[in-house]
Amino acid sequence: MISVVIPAYNEEEAIGTVVDELIEILKEWSYEIIVVDDGSTDNTAKVVQEKRVKIIQHPHNIGYGAAIKTGIKNAANDLIMIIDGDGSYPVKAIPELLKVADHYDMIVGSRTGGEVKIQLYRRPAKRFLSMLANYLSETKIPDLNSGMRIFRRKEVEKFFNILPNKFSFTTTITLTYHTTGLLVKYVPINYYKRVGQSKIRPVKDGLNFIMLIVRTITYFNPLKVFLPISIVLFLIGLAVLLYQGIFLRNIADLPVMLIIAAFQIGFLGLLADLIVRKR
Repeated sequence: MISVVIPAYNEEEAIGTVVDELIEILKEWSYEIIVVDDGSTDNTAKVVQEKRVKIIQHPHNIGYGAAIKTGIKNAANDLIMIIDGDGSYPVKAIPELLKVADHYDMIVGSRTGGEVKIQLYRRPAKRFLSMLANYLSETKIPDLNSGMRIFRRKEVEKFFNILPNKFSFTTTITLTYHTTGLLVKYVPINYYKRVGQSKIRPVKDGLNFIMLIVRTITYFNPLKVFLPISIVLFLIGLAVLLYQGIFLRNIADLPVMLIIAAFQIGFLGLLADLIVRKR
């Protein structure tokens, strides 16, 4: 038994087709489909109401993550699948994800298949975010923020307090599962050009993603963030100190302050790590 949660905001052009495809592909399973209309101003709700699915409507736009959490809270089953309502994810790939659902805590549809339509201007930022996430989480993550994945309600609800209400929901849940030792399986899928206009703001959302990655890793593994900063400051301070002492014969306040700051940040990281381990 599986509950499929579809967060939707102004997706009138694609949501009907997505729901129809889900009903067809899931006919051999016991399932429910929950569409969470996140305050759409178009005919999204009207289109969904004509289908044999459950619809929940937010009174106004709260966010992608908030819509997913609403769907999870109202799901009848422990096994949850999320998929976007814009037609960009291949519904026909769902059976492949379900095949391994009993063996992993989360199965992610990784957009690394043979046909992947990601806009060119988004690829450098996506690559940078992936490299940052891979380093901080010490894990190879093929797709950090795929919107097609399966997980269990009892597991994800443990992290509701740190899962954001915006687009960064998927990024956070990926990092959270990896840094807490849960098993994640990536299944390659295709990814198509979405129907309608994207709601992502490249610059603002990109900066938010960076902050989110650092914050999430700090929450679970603070030394991974604090220690590199401490080492860099110490090395810079030491280099300046040696330069001033050897060549200028006069040591200013800057290198001393940098070295002191390095030790302070390092000890702060150690303290944060002790707190995390006692949780």
